[in-house]
Amino acid sequence: MTETPAGFSPHFRTSPVTDAWEPLYSAVETEAVRIGFFVGAAHCNARGLLHGGVIAALADNAMGLSLGQTLKHRHMVEGLGGIVTTSLAVDYIAAAVVGDWVEIAPRVLKAGRGSGLVDALITANGALTARTHAAFHVRRDKT
Repeated sequence: MTETPAGFSPHFRTSPVTDAWEPLYSAVETEAVRIGFFVGAAHCNARGLLHGGVIAALADNAMGLSLGQTLKHRHMVEGLGGIVTTSLAVDYIAAAVVGDWVEIAPRVLKAGRGSGLVDALITANGALTARTHAAFHVRRDKT
C-alpha cells in the first residue's frame, strides 16, 4: 500500500455494512464527499477483482452524503429527516485489484427539498472503473 492521497482522512461515517471494508477514507468538499480506499481481500470476489457490490454500496454512501453536504451548504437542512436512496444504477467499465486506490467522486445534479439526483465516477489508480447514478428521497421531519 502507498500513502493516502492528500485531502483524504479516515471516513467519518461508520456503518455495520462497511465495517469489513475498513479502512475507508473521505474528502469532504463544499458540495461533495469523495470516498477512497485501497482494495484489499475483503473488497474482492472469488476472482480477486473488486466486487461490484462493494462499488455499488460505497458509491451509494458517497452520493447520499454528497447530497446531504450540498443541502447543508445551500442552507436547505431545516427539518431534514434523512436521505433515502430510491434508485441506483451502476455501469461497470474496468476491473480493480488488490492494492489499487479506488476513489468515488460524486456530483450533485439536483438538490431539492424533497428529492435529489447524484452521479459519480469511480476510478482505480486514476483510470475509470465504473460510473453510477442515483435518485434520493429527502425525508422531512413531521412538525
